[in-house]
Amino acid sequence: MDPVDSGLYPTTPLEEFLNTTDANGGNSQLYNLNVFYNPGDIGWMITSTALVLLMIPGVGFFYSGLARRKSALSLLWLSVMATAVVSFQWFFWGYSLAFSHKAGKFIGALDNFGLMNVLGAPSVGSPRIPDLLFCVYQGMFAAITVALAVGAVAERGRMLPCIIYMFLWSTLIYDPIACWTWNASGWVFQLGGLDFAGGTPVHISSGCAALAYSYMLGKRRGHGTQELNYRPHNVTHIVIGTVFLWVGWFGFNAGSALAANLRAVMAAVVTNLAACVGGITWCLVDYRLERKWSTVGFCSGVIAGLVAITPGSGYVPAWAAVVFGVCGGVACNYATKLKYFLRCDDALDIFAVHGVGGFVGNILTAFFAADYIAHLDGYTVIPGGWLNHHWIQLGYQIADSLAGGAYSFVGTCIILGCLDGIGKFFPIMKLRASEEEEILGIDDVEIGEFAYDYVELTRDVKLPDDDADEGMSTHSMEHGHSSAMGAHHEKNQDSIDSSNQLAEWAHRA
Repeated sequence: MDPVDSGLYPTTPLEEFLNTTDANGGNSQLYNLNVFYNPGDIGWMITSTALVLLMIPGVGFFYSGLARRKSALSLLWLSVMATAVVSFQWFFWGYSLAFSHKAGKFIGALDNFGLMNVLGAPSVGSPRIPDLLFCVYQGMFAAITVALAVGAVAERGRMLPCIIYMFLWSTLIYDPIACWTWNASGWVFQLGGLDFAGGTPVHISSGCAALAYSYMLGKRRGHGTQELNYRPHNVTHIVIGTVFLWVGWFGFNAGSALAANLRAVMAAVVTNLAACVGGITWCLVDYRLERKWSTVGFCSGVIAGLVAITPGSGYVPAWAAVVFGVCGGVACNYATKLKYFLRCDDALDIFAVHGVGGFVGNILTAFFAADYIAHLDGYTVIPGGWLNHHWIQLGYQIADSLAGGAYSFVGTCIILGCLDGIGKFFPIMKLRASEEEEILGIDDVEIGEFAYDYVELTRDVKLPDDDADEGMSTHSMEHGHSSAMGAHHEKNQDSIDSSNQLAEWAHRA
């Protein structure tokens, strides 16, 4: 019995797309191009695009809360600036380099330069949605990947070189990795690697890029000594950022089904479950050592669980999400100690959470990928992972992870090395702020605005002649900035110029 004629599915059947001569999918003035696509799929993917966009300020709030007060605004600024820069790059040539219909094994062609011929034809990602929709959805992935990576500039990196880095890194690093992972012509795709929503292109690449950026910048002033009394300045920002990310990740993972179907539903289920288990796991690991139920620990665990489940979210059954959450939480928690072994000041633990978490997720996908889960969309066929006795899948996942991580790390070092080399001739291109500027804070020096009216420097600057309880604070004024010192914050001296005074302390320190 025909389900349409019987009334079981009271919808108009979609027409088969047969136009292979027009790159736009047809002449919209002569034909209705909507008849090839399900409105429900279109609606879900537009919603998913908005959800992924919501994640980007979530990254900004999360990073801002982890940083010190005097550099909090700069991290929020970088996250939204990454959206602007990468969105333009994606329009200019990023989409074509990643998802061209004429792509090679490593990178795409420029046949879609400036979104030329990107309209109503079925996309590279799925015939269920058109090129234009797939373009804007994947553009959000490119933007959040860069937003994750540039958190490495925290408290010591300058803005202009970072903006140029965003464009270059998207072009030279992200686009090739996205091409070989998700484009049907890519070598990882053809090899059989399984990466549903970005274990390698998003998380491993951004984590390794952040590690490289941290190395190239060097350690923050006072790192490893008591002079740098560092702790997250605003836990509320961390919670807000986590909530934004948690909600947005439904569009990130479930949206990667590229249609409104059962596979998307399963991706949503495992995404939420892995986040919950990851948060609980990290909390328990921290409680074992500190006997405190850390809010920051729970939020970090949630992100670790979300990162770990990302590559496998469209391949694994619901029960496997518990394993992803536990392994992701434990691995990322202990990976935060790697920066001491690597002698790197990864201020926000981006490599630990995203680099290590993405690698763990890729490996676990090899173990728990199931053919029947992938086929929930009605057309995807995979040999599966170890659950289906497809043992070689582990090798594919390791090859994908190591190739993506190494390419991102080495490529980032080369890009930043070139920018810093230019900075020797043009100081405006120097990657790192001066010592005096670092003491003042990147917000004051680079942006000229503050996240708060009150910016405390007490825990950041130890004055040589002060007692332990002495402090200094700066206040954002309508027409300038002033600072005060005293035995207590209530005892203010005359206003002095903060820039000159702090520069003097920097030379004395």
